[in-house]
Amino acid sequence: MVRFDREQLETLATVVAAGTFDAAAARLAVTPSAVSQRIKALERQLGRVLVVRSKPIGVTESGVALLRLAQQVAVLEQDAVGQLGLAESGASVSLPLAVNADSLATWLLPALAGVAQQHPVVFELHRDDEGHTAELLAGGTVMAAVTDDSRPVSGCTVTPLGRMTYRPVATPEFIARWFPDGLTAAALAVAPVVDFDRKDELQSRFLRSVSRRELAPPRHYVPASAAFAAAIGLGMGWGMLPEVQSDPLRRSGALMVLDQRRSLAVPLYWQQWRLRSPALDTAAAAVIAEARIALA
Repeated sequence: MVRFDREQLETLATVVAAGTFDAAAARLAVTPSAVSQRIKALERQLGRVLVVRSKPIGVTESGVALLRLAQQVAVLEQDAVGQLGLAESGASVSLPLAVNADSLATWLLPALAGVAQQHPVVFELHRDDEGHTAELLAGGTVMAAVTDDSRPVSGCTVTPLGRMTYRPVATPEFIARWFPDGLTAAALAVAPVVDFDRKDELQSRFLRSVSRRELAPPRHYVPASAAFAAAIGLGMGWGMLPEVQSDPLRRSGALMVLDQRRSLAVPLYWQQWRLRSPALDTAAAAVIAEARIALA
């Protein structure tokens, strides 16, 4: 039976998190040579490559399995130390989570804040498009994710959170200028669009739903939720905003909906490792409860 060295597992997790052997060495307070020797020893033991020596460090499929084990061991160890009352003052359990930007900007943080105020937990949040957060979970980077993928990542459970509804909005002045004859395919082909980033497909999905073909309007890329909404509010273009974010602006008259009949509902799910950790379970319960209130 293969027995893993705790120090080597910790070194693997640190290398992947830090991105380079030098940065990992600094975090572990050892030399880069010691870091390299630990990784090589682990690879020799298993007879397979675990990391790709690039910048940043990549991780192989075999490395992903060991990375997940390393993180699970660390969390269980932290839980046990806390339950035994042996934790040093100020010691916390670290939970890496993957979240989409709109959830992070609207409903998720209050749930995590409540957990952090009542329990010795710190969160490391990795932001990505909801269509890609499951990849961070599969790759062992995070322990749980808010995702639009209902298919369980290997070794994970899935819980529906609800639907985040998006509507196409713009300022009244923008609509008067670019859509004087209403929401036509010809107008959508030239009216500027605000995209979050190049992974953001919401605006393109809405364009296809109206025109039934691919359109290539001018696009702004604004990769921050608050700034994204601000860009739309300043008349730079139209974009899809979550109702929870756009409703106050619509009520004030600052924004208008391009088409009241059309919206996009994105189902969201909570996926997490099948790991019985009090810290992870507490965070999951808080996130699921908050989502049931905030999401349709």
